[in-house]
Amino acid sequence: MAVAEARSRDEALAAVPAVEEAGTTTIAEVLVEALRKRLSMDGEPEPSLDGVHALASADAVARAAGERADASGLVDLREEARRRFAAKKAGVADGPVDPRVASLRQMLSFWAERQGTASARRAVDPVPAPRALPVEARATPFGTVHVADQLYPPEHHHGTAPVAAALDVESRLVASLALHPELESVDFTRMLMLDTETTGLAGGTGTVPFLVGLAWFEGRALRVQQLFLRRMGEEAPMLRLLAERMASSSCLVTFNGKSFDWPLLRTRFVLNRVPVPPELPHLDLLHCARRVFKHRGEGARLVHLEGQVLGHHRMGDVDGSLIPELYFRFLRGTDGSELVPVLEHNANDLLLLAALLGDLVRRFRADGTTERQDPRDLLGFALVAERAGDAERALSFAKAAAEGGGTVGMEALVLASRLARRAGDGETAVAHLQRALTYARPGQGAMLHLSLTKLYEHSLKDLPRALHHARLAAPVELPADHQLRLERLERRLSRQGV
Repeated sequence: MAVAEARSRDEALAAVPAVEEAGTTTIAEVLVEALRKRLSMDGEPEPSLDGVHALASADAVARAAGERADASGLVDLREEARRRFAAKKAGVADGPVDPRVASLRQMLSFWAERQGTASARRAVDPVPAPRALPVEARATPFGTVHVADQLYPPEHHHGTAPVAAALDVESRLVASLALHPELESVDFTRMLMLDTETTGLAGGTGTVPFLVGLAWFEGRALRVQQLFLRRMGEEAPMLRLLAERMASSSCLVTFNGKSFDWPLLRTRFVLNRVPVPPELPHLDLLHCARRVFKHRGEGARLVHLEGQVLGHHRMGDVDGSLIPELYFRFLRGTDGSELVPVLEHNANDLLLLAALLGDLVRRFRADGTTERQDPRDLLGFALVAERAGDAERALSFAKAAAEGGGTVGMEALVLASRLARRAGDGETAVAHLQRALTYARPGQGAMLHLSLTKLYEHSLKDLPRALHHARLAAPVELPADHQLRLERLERRLSRQGV
């Protein structure tokens, strides 16, 4: 039907007289050619009705314009174009839409929506204004060293702990906490706290400490000095300044420094042909923290201890795994503002060393009687005191930890029983184990029964009770050993006529 209408329109337009207006024929021919190309690009074997209708209309216009057309015919063509443009702009369909075009429009809409969502996910906080790296070039007898220097007043706190409390520690208690008798003769008012930031965490000759953080007390104020390596190959002056500071110090205080920081620095001394300074007594607080806080079950990471023990929570702290890349970007030419958080991170680590040392010794001195503490920490202190040979302090901590009940209370009472047995007080040792049985969960009591068996048999010579507990200790003994124990006790009882 549409084809018939097009033909009738052709015949009607063919009768219109042609006009000699320049450019009319050219416009019509362009329209016809564009429509034909569009139909051929669609790849249809036969043009659709819309295409035929449009092509027929354009052909009619072309023929009419080629022969004769009055001025109103050209105006009608322009008006039709305007009408179609306005309808398309208003979103009014001008006929059936090709489903492929609709599908393409839908795909583009989905793509635009996904791009908007992805951009929203990638949105980050505004980039802070660049800050100059707070280091200054300082001339030394060994060459130029770039240094950041800060002085913290005596009243400065890191979380809940005063930093200056590190000056009040007793060397005897520090030696017990560290299980390091050499520290008993150390003057901790001249300690040197040390922490490094490096180009990697694996150690070895390829790892370079580009920031060496040092802290020491001047009176009761804490001086934090950070030695910064602005470019590779300039380590020697920095290492010589470190050696000079170590020569005036009594000991090193680090966190994992025995395994990482000091071995790495010693390697850098050798590689740079700088004399290695004599090693100082070394207090590694990582070992102390692991022994004291191991019952928390949360590890002994420095930042974790800072929040859980000292109540200090860092805001916007740089991730340690990103620090090497930030330094490499500085070497490639960035302005250094990205390294400002690295210096702040290192300074916080040094403050934490002083605060943690003072807090650990203060709590160890209290022996669980003068202040309320976490029972898990009390048990940790008790075990440390036992290993250090301080039975009185260990027993005090164990009794305080036992008040917490549960598994921690049971372990504390086992420790108290062990201390009483070493002191030759079997009755007290048995009493602690009997109380521990009340805290034991299913499956934990058999080991306590085995300990009671030994105490009753060897210390108290109470064979009937020893046999009773021996029968309950079967789950923790090999069957053959368990049978031998029972037979031995039964023979001894038979000889006594029981």
